[in-house]
Amino acid sequence: MTNAEQQAVAILVPGQFNDHAVGRIDRTFSRVWIERADPSLVSDDMRKAVRGIAAFGGISAALIDALPHLEIIANFGVGYDSVDARHAAQRGIMVTNTPDVLTEEVADTALGLLINTVRDLPRAETWLRDGSWMRHGNYHLSRLTLRGRRAGIFGMGRIGRAIARRLEAFGLPIAYHNRHQVEDLPYEYHGTLKGLAEAVDTLISVAPGGASTEKAVNAEILSALGPNGVFVNIGRGSTVDEAALAAALANGTIAAAGLDVFADEPNVPPALLAAPNTSLLPHVGSASEHTRRAMADLCVDNLVSWFSERKALTPVPETADVKARA
Repeated sequence: MTNAEQQAVAILVPGQFNDHAVGRIDRTFSRVWIERADPSLVSDDMRKAVRGIAAFGGISAALIDALPHLEIIANFGVGYDSVDARHAAQRGIMVTNTPDVLTEEVADTALGLLINTVRDLPRAETWLRDGSWMRHGNYHLSRLTLRGRRAGIFGMGRIGRAIARRLEAFGLPIAYHNRHQVEDLPYEYHGTLKGLAEAVDTLISVAPGGASTEKAVNAEILSALGPNGVFVNIGRGSTVDEAALAAALANGTIAAAGLDVFADEPNVPPALLAAPNTSLLPHVGSASEHTRRAMADLCVDNLVSWFSERKALTPVPETADVKARA
């Protein structure tokens, strides 16, 4: 495919998108925009022209079916549970994501969130900033500590491994639960999430979203974690029963929670907002300029590779066998 032919390829970008990615798409392809990923907004011209999508997820089977010439969906982010990848695979459409480039950033955030949660550092900073230190003296001693804790990781993929490496440096023993045991890991494996929660007092969820993990962290799991338990979620909000978590925090079933993701973002349950034993972040796990630019580049690089080399750089498992059309 010549440069002129590539520049004629129509790439649909629904809604707001990363500025760096948009700039590269505009220089390389023909960008088509709609307000949101809604098949009712697809015009007849779009049906005829669009061959690729670049988006923050939210790509339904209906939108896929509305674009008969669609070849590739380049998802911005490692998680792609809001893209109907199985339907795309059935239609012979490639789906890509952006693994690896955000792994270390998210792992850093997970450890920062864990420390904030255990040591109550955000409230300690507020104590200084609002003048309470001068008026009332030292901030109270933190009830919790990382010392002597046992860490469990729910989801031992790339990010889970990066978190585990950091926890090792903190001197914490590590166990994990995954769909399958990872053969090359030295950490203790538990075949069930409940078994993991019973064995540790610090549970970090890095699990992907989707039906198989929906509300996996529920009242039973939190009870197994115990009254000294700390729960951190850096994965997907959908994996947690938020009502059960709020109740567990309120009644002392667990000690504290640190959350970067929520089930209905940006809406955070009031009971979690009000809980004094939480540290809450607005989904900033990979939100540095450095990492988001790398994610944007990989997202667009997948499009470029697909239309120039007829292969994807980072296909998701569901579409790993999809071949480019002749």
